[in-house]
Amino acid sequence: MTASCAPRTAPPRRPERTCFPWCFSGFVLVALVLLLPKFSDACGTPPVFESMKLKGVPKSSYSPWDRIYYECKPGYYYSLFLPLVTFCETNNTWFPIDEACFKKACPTPKIPNGVAVGDPLGFFFDEEAHIFCDEGYYLQGEKILTCKRSGSNVHWNYDIPKCEKILCQSPGKIKNGKHTNSWRDIFEYNELVTYSCDPSHGPEEYSLVGASKLVCSGPGTWSSDPPECKVVKCEYPVLKNGKLVSGTREKFSYQAVVLFECLSGFYLNGSNPVFCGGNNTWEPEMPTCIKGVKPTRATKPPVSRYPGYPNPNELPSIEDFEELDPGTIALIILTILVGIAVICTCVYTCLRREKKGSHAFLDFQSHSSINRKLFGGPGSCCEVVL
Repeated sequence: MTASCAPRTAPPRRPERTCFPWCFSGFVLVALVLLLPKFSDACGTPPVFESMKLKGVPKSSYSPWDRIYYECKPGYYYSLFLPLVTFCETNNTWFPIDEACFKKACPTPKIPNGVAVGDPLGFFFDEEAHIFCDEGYYLQGEKILTCKRSGSNVHWNYDIPKCEKILCQSPGKIKNGKHTNSWRDIFEYNELVTYSCDPSHGPEEYSLVGASKLVCSGPGTWSSDPPECKVVKCEYPVLKNGKLVSGTREKFSYQAVVLFECLSGFYLNGSNPVFCGGNNTWEPEMPTCIKGVKPTRATKPPVSRYPGYPNPNELPSIEDFEELDPGTIALIILTILVGIAVICTCVYTCLRREKKGSHAFLDFQSHSSINRKLFGGPGSCCEVVL
């Protein structure tokens, strides 16, 4: 037996096992197991409402079948027909509920001889009521009320106004005159008094200057001031270069009306007619008679480029045509229509002549060609021998 001297090799070693993948997987499984109840068996933040608030302190999460309770916010009241409680369902959502509280309303203002206008469902807080009085009454107080909230209660921001009856005191006595129902001191809305003047017992009668009828139109307010009873006498109206044509009389008392006209060669400038006013003067101001012919239209001011002359580039305005009399306007329109008719006739005649000339030229050429062919012209089909 022989022995080998070759060196012996060691057997291969097994690879070392590591626990990292299995350890990591284990940690993940543990975390999922710990977090699973929070994701699968919990409700989140409770629902929020406008009219309700949560009772107590809210939690970060709720388990299935956990209940929460609500109460009405300040200024709201409970309706008694809707629930104020909800719970966490097994599908991790809150059982749905509606608003169970409603706004409180201020009491409707009771106003004798008036009305409060607003929301037909009620005057809830932060809403307005507009107050109106019946005819013959006036409002004493604020016209607009606002329902305000104070803590859990509501109230109007002003006192409820009143509608008082419109009354007027006597309009007063006047010198040399009187009014109807002068024995009364108080008059109601729309009541009427009529003034008249006393006899003068002299050569000149009193005239009632101003409104003869007064109406109680507001609290302590009449439709106008009381009139006056006095002698009104205007001087004889003299118009230089003119004369009276109507209203001539010996005396001109209150509201006497006169009409004027100017002499030949003059025109009237001013108001016509005029009347005798309460201050013993003619109203409006007396007219004047100006020598010359009354201008038919206003003269335009000169322009800077053409001193003393109108602008030649300026077209007549609408006002210029409005100042013309109807006869002149009719004559201008007739002249324009005649001019258009003449132009149309001339154009039609020229077109007819041109058309006839072209037809005659064609006929002449046709006859010439035939004559040449028959009587030996150039290109004729036969010759005529004399």
